Amino acid sequence: MPEHAVHNADIARVFGEIADLLEIEQANPFRIRAYRNAARIVEGLQLDLAARLAGGGELPKLPGIGADLGAKIHEVAASGTCALLEKLRRELPAGIADLLHVPGLGPKRVQRLYQELDVQTPEQLYRAARDGRLRALAGFGEKSELKILRGVEAHLKRPGRYKLAVAAQYAEAYADYLRRIPGVGRVELAGSFRRMRETVGDLDMLITAAAADQVMQRFTAYPEVRQVLSRGDTRASVVLHAGIQVDLRVVAEACYGAALHYFTGSKAHNIAVRRLGQARGLKINEYGVYRGAARVAGDTEESVYAAVGLPYIPPELREDQGEIEAARAGTLPRLVELGDLRGDLHVHTRASDGHAGIREMAQAAAARGLSYLAITEHSRRLRLAHGLDPQALARQIDEIDRLNAELAGIRVLKGVEVDILADGTLDLPDSVLARLDVVVGAVHSDFQLSRERQTERILKAFDQPHLHILAHPTGRLIERREPYDVDMLRIIRKARACGRFLELNAHPERLDLLDTHCRMAKDEGVLVCVSSDAHSELDFEHLRYGIGQARRGWLEKADVLNARPLAALQRLLRRPPRTQP
Repeated sequence: MPEHAVHNADIARVFGEIADLLEIEQANPFRIRAYRNAARIVEGLQLDLAARLAGGGELPKLPGIGADLGAKIHEVAASGTCALLEKLRRELPAGIADLLHVPGLGPKRVQRLYQELDVQTPEQLYRAARDGRLRALAGFGEKSELKILRGVEAHLKRPGRYKLAVAAQYAEAYADYLRRIPGVGRVELAGSFRRMRETVGDLDMLITAAAADQVMQRFTAYPEVRQVLSRGDTRASVVLHAGIQVDLRVVAEACYGAALHYFTGSKAHNIAVRRLGQARGLKINEYGVYRGAARVAGDTEESVYAAVGLPYIPPELREDQGEIEAARAGTLPRLVELGDLRGDLHVHTRASDGHAGIREMAQAAAARGLSYLAITEHSRRLRLAHGLDPQALARQIDEIDRLNAELAGIRVLKGVEVDILADGTLDLPDSVLARLDVVVGAVHSDFQLSRERQTERILKAFDQPHLHILAHPTGRLIERREPYDVDMLRIIRKARACGRFLELNAHPERLDLLDTHCRMAKDEGVLVCVSSDAHSELDFEHLRYGIGQARRGWLEKADVLNARPLAALQRLLRRPPRTQP
């Protein structure tokens, strides 16, 4: 039995490490891909697999996970590891897989560094690059050595952070555990998690309770706690086995609003609010709002803001990026909510690299309350994802027409995620694109192009007559791949001039558009489409995180393309494209 509870993120981490080690050993690419896909699918699940199995339940049918991977899920859920991972760890030096996360290194280079220079860790790699030893290896050279040196410096300095969706697994399970303590009132997750930051460094929890000592005891006795950093009468800090630090504060009900405001942050926002208070002769801290010794507010967050003459400011906006000024002027946005979404315009099926059929994806979308979705398989250039050629896409178009004649309550739109080639042309001919309801264009290659060439590539794509939406506009993968270098303001203004739209890809590894770019698009009058990039029936859960990012970007319902009903959406998609000289 494992020493602590195993979450989906822990199972995904095991599968990810197996894929890394297999890649260094140059194993079968399809086997490596199977483990990476399994890691992605398991990490995004809301259903707690280990808890279900421990309770005697069966493993649900998961897309792309057959008997072998299913058996390994059972193994990891029961023990925290699996025999294959331990075998691979014995075959390779400890920590060598970490080298794959250094920009500029792939499995072949990692293997050569190990075999020829005995480089096994990022620290050893840094010394080898600093001493000029990499350039002596064939295929490296002085330029790549400098790039690797800079990459490993950034890798070593990066603070430990967790993707929002991963942090949610640990945070929400811990909060549920605390809610079951007798006498506990409110349990709230604060900090960057509440502000829906795309990555979270640590977790802040706030509790009201009749007996703080009992909460402290249960908090530090949580089975997933690896280390107790501190424990007092009303505050404690622990580190979980996953490595996440969790800070707890027990507060009186009368102080709850002030404490929630204080611990939600951001620090810059709190300082700005305190300065407003000081100008009114008030002192604001985690216990309340005071005029002299008299406490005048603090039981709710609304009362804290009202004390300084402001309306309530949603947590996602609290970054001191103009929200104070907007609140004072009465121009705060009425932020979009998950329930505002009417459809999803980026969905894959097993026809390319998805794991369910069109009917199953449509039914899952309908169960989420959506009234339309677009099937957008990859195009032919993306061979690893089984992209469709014109003939295969034409067959799918006919299939969707037949299915729409049968379905009730949801409309399936004909679409594609077509590759934008390096010269700005699209990967499929106009003759087939013209038959589609929605065309999503994406950059999946040549990420290294210069800023000017990458920008011109996308600008030229906007001139293509059938393109509607630019998918994941910066191409980043959080903590795995930096955004490619583009002039986003030029892209947004070209989109406005041509009547195009930008996607906010809600996959937790992407969350792309960035929040700053969402706000830029809003200011320029360009609609944003919040899409799940679903590859299975379970992936519509991603929309939750996309909405969080949209709210951080100040987007309102009117700013979101797919918050419109189908008829209004179709009018926008059918507008003749505008050209820009």
